[in-house]
Amino acid sequence: MNPAQKSRPKPSPEAPATSAPAPPAGRVRRPPRLRLPSQTLARHLVLALVFGVLLFLLSISLGPFDNLRMASAAYYFTALAGLTVLTGLNGQISLGHGALMAVGAYATAMLISRSGWPLLPAMVAATAITALAGVLVGAAASRLRGPYLAGATLALAVGLPGLADRYPGAFGGENGLDVAPPTPPSSLGATFPLERWEAWIACAGALVVYVVLANLMRGRVGRTFRAVRDDEVAAQLAGLSVARVQILAFVISAACAGLAGASLVVVTQIAAPGAFQLELSLALLTGIVLGGLGSLAGAVWGALALVLLPQWSDDVARAFSLSNDVQANLPLALYGLVLMGVVVAAPRGIQGALEGIARLALSRGRREPSIHHEEGDDAN
Repeated sequence: MNPAQKSRPKPSPEAPATSAPAPPAGRVRRPPRLRLPSQTLARHLVLALVFGVLLFLLSISLGPFDNLRMASAAYYFTALAGLTVLTGLNGQISLGHGALMAVGAYATAMLISRSGWPLLPAMVAATAITALAGVLVGAAASRLRGPYLAGATLALAVGLPGLADRYPGAFGGENGLDVAPPTPPSSLGATFPLERWEAWIACAGALVVYVVLANLMRGRVGRTFRAVRDDEVAAQLAGLSVARVQILAFVISAACAGLAGASLVVVTQIAAPGAFQLELSLALLTGIVLGGLGSLAGAVWGALALVLLPQWSDDVARAFSLSNDVQANLPLALYGLVLMGVVVAAPRGIQGALEGIARLALSRGRREPSIHHEEGDDAN
């Protein structure tokens, strides 16, 4: 017999069963947390449903003017979400997304007012048409880098709205194309506010974009976008076609811009070249920098900034009785001041700053129970 076996004590049958060790007295048990589904699509669908319920409750509590601002924030988010994927996730700078919004807006207006299409098919078709335009722009953009890419998209933002003046018979000239306002369903009642219905349409489009882009960013497509952004040579050595990846990113971003333009037509009932000038493209780029590049949550903050800053500038101009010239340029000045402040104080944007604050708070919260536990041990 092995000597180790002789020296090993035999368990006593009368010995009571040992219970699980009790947690230390200084440690506080945390309540169970609510967990989202592990699958990416299911998790984002649940989040979109929660956001939809919150937006519904918010819309029914707001007046007509605030519902219009809510609709404006929704279509701004739609455009910013696509742009932040293109710039923040894939590394391509675009100064022409206002022109891509114009493509979606004019396509929607022409399909509804001239061809008699229903609203939903017209918006889907306008999104597809803008995606096709994104193929052409993306094919050219994939051959350009840095300031050359920015200059090419800048030329698109400057030149494309001018086609309305060049062909007034097709695009309505400076007055644009008028669209009949969307009619709420009869089941909602005859007195249902039109502004709330427009907000619902714009928010529905924004939620669809959120689900699609959130899944793409978490999946294989998002990984290829990041690989090309970080190192094009390494991505090529890994077997990726850099040009195809960049064209795909431009197509996805252009489709989002087209849907945003379609939602803008729904809210304003007009597609006019004055709404898609260079200032819109610069404002969209400013919005993703303010909110945080490559983040859909940052697109939300950027959309809120694009909606609220002009209103705040008007309030400031009225409070100080500024002249009309100063009042017209005040929003751009505010954009510049806020942008410089965010870049200096929070280089990763508003969302990045909030995530940093949350991580700091969580780290402090985890250290406090251990400190109290150590103090209790020292006292004992």
